[in-house]
Amino acid sequence: MYYIVFGILYLFSLLPFRVLYLFSDFAAFLLYYVIRYRRDVVMENLRTAFPEKSAEELTRISKKFYRNFTDNFIEAIKLFSISAKEVDKRFKVDYSALHEAFKTGQKAQIHLAHFFNWEVANIAFSIHNPFQQLVVYMPIKNQVMERLFRHLRMRFGGGLIAATNYRKEILPYLRKQHCLILVADQSAGAADHSYWLPFFGKMTPFVTGPEKGSRLSNAAVLMGSIQKVKRGYYQASIKLYTTTPKELPDGEITKALAHYIEDRIREQPENYLWSHRRWKKVYDEQRHGHLVI
Repeated sequence: MYYIVFGILYLFSLLPFRVLYLFSDFAAFLLYYVIRYRRDVVMENLRTAFPEKSAEELTRISKKFYRNFTDNFIEAIKLFSISAKEVDKRFKVDYSALHEAFKTGQKAQIHLAHFFNWEVANIAFSIHNPFQQLVVYMPIKNQVMERLFRHLRMRFGGGLIAATNYRKEILPYLRKQHCLILVADQSAGAADHSYWLPFFGKMTPFVTGPEKGSRLSNAAVLMGSIQKVKRGYYQASIKLYTTTPKELPDGEITKALAHYIEDRIREQPENYLWSHRRWKKVYDEQRHGHLVI
């Protein structure tokens, strides 16, 4: 089954972008108007994040989000056959901060959030990353899809570490200079073991692992974001936050990341993944007060 699906998707990926985007437009129309896929969740998230915006403004952002959402998957399929040259043409990045971190001799972490298109970002970074790149990801339950996405994400030499088996899979790289790519926005884990802080004015849990990992390995911490320039074209930013994570107060890296993500979302709200319930977990002062940073 894997090879059949792979063959179909590979042939589909050979179509020009302009044709692929027709499929994306149709899919976005179906998701928004017919299936109404998570429309209530998207609008609830947008109202929480932007209470100052009118209903008309939020609806416009929502519609743009759905097109970006379907573009994300269409562009991921294109990765089956796209060349490194075409990736560089469509995804511009200043890698100077990454090279600066590499020169220190330390390991590194790039902290990202769910900005579109994070799949293309992983590929683009792996082409030019001076480090051995390792993307920490959540495995897909469907084994065919898991194999397909592993193939895509490793096409240009990047490695993968399953978040569910992190301690075992990271072992071969512990003594090597490597760079972890972490999509480290809000916590999907236990709220009682997260950092809590305001995100768009509402208390929100964030995972602790990335910050604690940077301290344990004394890794340089970089923060990344992605902006959509126009359809199919992106500009990513990577900035070096610290090369001395052990010297910072507990929670400081996560707090800086949350502020960074929020600022980038405000610049281009339609380019963030709003279809997950971003404020699903409820803050309780008694249970979570000691976890606030």
